Amino acid sequence: MAVISPGPVQDEELIGSWFEVTLDNGVSGMFSDVSGLAIEVQVVEQTLSSTDTATRKRPGTAKYNEITLKRTLSPDKGFWNWAKSIRDGKADFRTNGAVMLYDISGAIIGNWKFENAWPSKWSASDLSVDTDDLMQEEVTLQVELLTREQ
Repeated sequence: MAVISPGPVQDEELIGSWFEVTLDNGVSGMFSDVSGLAIEVQVVEQTLSSTDTATRKRPGTAKYNEITLKRTLSPDKGFWNWAKSIRDGKADFRTNGAVMLYDISGAIIGNWKFENAWPSKWSASDLSVDTDDLMQEEVTLQVELLTREQ
């Protein structure tokens, strides 16, 4: 009788069905689009000597992209109120948070944490009687650190 051995375990591709953003200040929501989960490290070039034309490249300062969140506009005004508090000059506007990626069964398959976030932009889609599209809410977050936990 033949014995079948399992092959090596392979990573599965992450196919997200929905995204949740939770913030330490109590604001949270489900989103249909999340973009900007990225880190970019500046390249510092250093000439090795005055007679040498070669340069050495080394990592410099890390830069984190702004994170853009999009969802269907709902009665929940949490993100609007947070942006409004910044407009009104509230001092403690920064907060930490996370983006969780869920699969179709509801299991978390991805998790990114960010620090010192604040909304630099809040917008709603244009109003028009010529369309029957759902209203959209878009929030742009500035972050100072991004880590991938899962």
